[in-house]
Amino acid sequence: MLVLLAVLVLVHVVRNVLPTDDDLWLVLAGAFIPGRYGPLGNELPGGEPALYTSPFTHMLLHGDWLHLGLNAAWLLAFGGAIAERMGAVRFFLFFTVCGLAGAGAFYIANVGLLQPMIGASGAIFGLMGGVLRILFPAVDSGGFRRLREAPRSVRVMSLREALTDRRILVASAILVLINVLAMIGFGVAQNSGGIAWEAHLGGYVMGLITYGLFDKAAPAEGYTQPNVD
Repeated sequence: MLVLLAVLVLVHVVRNVLPTDDDLWLVLAGAFIPGRYGPLGNELPGGEPALYTSPFTHMLLHGDWLHLGLNAAWLLAFGGAIAERMGAVRFFLFFTVCGLAGAGAFYIANVGLLQPMIGASGAIFGLMGGVLRILFPAVDSGGFRRLREAPRSVRVMSLREALTDRRILVASAILVLINVLAMIGFGVAQNSGGIAWEAHLGGYVMGLITYGLFDKAAPAEGYTQPNVD
């Protein structure tokens, strides 16, 4: 997880030392643009290769330091326990799949749009969806501290259980509401100061549904609840 965070920071540092025109080209070539898959796609920066690379590279780019900082904070908040349970390779694959789902949702909602989308928010919302499947079992069997201190000892909810758990349903409803408000108030494209709410929801749903495919099947350690004075 820390390697991923370092890569995100490094990409933004490089962007900040590039000449303005080069930075703009890099952003547009790396951004996910739904209109890239239409008649004008080959005329956009990045050309035909970007048809295949931009669903991945858009996750590495951020609008400004605030955008990067917010995503970094959420990555640290939701990624730690998941990364320890999965290991580096599984974690990276899970992160990527959620990000691709976010791009797919953005495309479906904005076919033909030429406005670019950048940022790792879709992938990070996927982490949020995934962590719910271990968060509430941890709360039920030792408290939130267990997820922080011994995340591999927590059982993972089955998908069926997760989709019927009232707490997850409430959390999902709140998430949808927040993104609907973002849609009404801020628009759709992150790099212009708006919120790519479609990517958030697409990543979240993918993370919630597929988490069990990436999580290691059995807890790797026991857990003894510490004494509290």
